[in-house]
Amino acid sequence: MRHRSLAAIGLAAVATLGLAACGGGSSSSSDASDSSSDVVTLTVGATPSPHAKILTYINDNLAADAGIKLKIVEYTDYVQPNSALNDGDLDANFYQTVPYLENAEKQFGYDFEAGAGIHLEPLGVFSNKHKSLDELPDGGTIGIISDTANQSRALELLATQGLVSIPEGDGDVNINTVTKLKNFDFREVEGPQLVRSLDDFDYAVINGNFAQEGGKSISGDALVVESPVNNPAVNVLVWKGDSTKTDAIAKLEKLLHSDEVKQYIEQTWSDGSVIPAF
Repeated sequence: MRHRSLAAIGLAAVATLGLAACGGGSSSSSDASDSSSDVVTLTVGATPSPHAKILTYINDNLAADAGIKLKIVEYTDYVQPNSALNDGDLDANFYQTVPYLENAEKQFGYDFEAGAGIHLEPLGVFSNKHKSLDELPDGGTIGIISDTANQSRALELLATQGLVSIPEGDGDVNINTVTKLKNFDFREVEGPQLVRSLDDFDYAVINGNFAQEGGKSISGDALVVESPVNNPAVNVLVWKGDSTKTDAIAKLEKLLHSDEVKQYIEQTWSDGSVIPAF
């Protein structure tokens, strides 16, 4: 997979860009213009929080000067946004990490590009039954996300707590390749369902956005939190390799890394569930 920087594909457009971005939209795969000006619409898929919220902030506050509009399409799963992007129903999506993208490209043959890291949603270990990981009962259960890339992250976090051992080398890290260091069972669940099913497990490793949607706080409720240091799991903007809207995407990429967006993230998720990555 080729992950070019947007500077390489849209430098001229971005260099003259003042802070701005968008709202509105078009599902067309070619540039569209507003009837009264050269405003390009981008249809962007995103999970509701924080991705769609960040895009909505840009739409409401930074659009005019950028000359672009966003149509934000919300998804509650991790598969459809890439499928829709590949089919041309989206111009870009904003919901995933580069490791997840790379795995999806290998599995489905996508030809996508990714921008720079925008934010990190730390994973946390949560429980409605226990106050620490030391209370894990013999034969207990740990809920874990089913998608490959995020499952690897979750296992890395559990490894720091002495619950599993990660195999050496570059092979896949999943529940079938790690060594359990205590007697418990994993239960694989789709990401959005983990927090809703928390009563069914002793513990669950949950992405920050899904935890938040279920009323859980990383800083207030998580027993253990993933470290942001040198973390490959930052979220990125993704678009199709042969997109005809690279200039408009470059403008959106710049806005996603603006000082205004950084401040918005820090203020909106002051509990640390979403952290700027720039």
